[in-house]
Amino acid sequence: MHPALNIAIKAARRAGQIINRASNDLDLLKVAAKQPNDFVTEVDRAAEAAIIEVLQEAYPNYGILAEESGETAGNGKRDAEFQWIIDPLDGTTNFIHGLPQYAVSIALARGGTVEQAVVFDPNRNELFTASKGAGAFLNERRIRVSKRTKLQDSLIGTGFPYRMFDHVDTYLAIFKELTQKTAGLRRPGAASLDLCYVACGRYDGFWEFGLSPWDMAAGSLVIAEAGGLVSDLDGETNYLQTGNIVAGTPKVFAPLLQLIASHKTANLKA
Repeated sequence: MHPALNIAIKAARRAGQIINRASNDLDLLKVAAKQPNDFVTEVDRAAEAAIIEVLQEAYPNYGILAEESGETAGNGKRDAEFQWIIDPLDGTTNFIHGLPQYAVSIALARGGTVEQAVVFDPNRNELFTASKGAGAFLNERRIRVSKRTKLQDSLIGTGFPYRMFDHVDTYLAIFKELTQKTAGLRRPGAASLDLCYVACGRYDGFWEFGLSPWDMAAGSLVIAEAGGLVSDLDGETNYLQTGNIVAGTPKVFAPLLQLIASHKTANLKA
C-alpha cells in the first residue's frame, strides 16, 4: 500500500471517530447555513481539522483543498505539485437529521490528477480505497463494477439539485426519462458514497450536476480503478472543473451519458 494512502486512511478514521461520537448527541449540535440548503456543523470543522493535522504532520509540503477551510499552500508554497482534496463530512444534511448516509472523503492529486483515494463510511465501517494503477478495494477486498450491460436493467444513483436550481428543469426531464428506462433511481445524499457504490456494483451508474471537487475526487478514482468509466457531460475528464459527472459500468456508461447529453442545455457546461 502506498504510504500516502496509509496516512489518508489514518486521517479518515480519526475524522470518523469524531463524527460517530457527535452522532450520539445530535440535539446538542450547532448548525449554520453557508447558503440555502447547504449546512455546516461544528463536526464538519472538527473532522476537517483532525484530517489536516494528520496529513500535514506526514506531508507538510503538500497543498490542501478542503470544503470548510478552502485552499491552503503546502509549507507556504503555492505551487505544490501534490494537493490533498478533502470533504470531512459528505452528507452533512443527512448527518444533521440522523440519516446514516454520510462519509469522509480524502483524495491526493498530483499535478491535478488524482492518484490516491479514501472514502470512509463511519456508520457501516466501510473503507473504500484506491491507488492509481493498483485497483480499488472495500475493506481490503478487491472490488469491481457490476457486469450489467443494459440501461433498462440498471440501478442508477443521482443527486437532486440542492444549491443551484438553474438547471432543475433539465435535471427533472432526465430524471423522468431515466425513471422509465432503468430498473430504478436512488438519491441517498452523499456523492462520494454514491460513486463508491458504482465501483462495488451496488449501482450500475451515477450522475449529478453542480458538485464540488471534494465531492468527486476520491470516488471517481475508486470507480476508475474498479473498471468503470467516469466523465463530464461531454465525455471528457474535466468533471472536477465543471462539477458535472456521469459514471457507470463500461456498457451502461455510454447510453447513460448519451441520454443525459441529449437533454443538456448550453449553460449546463459551465
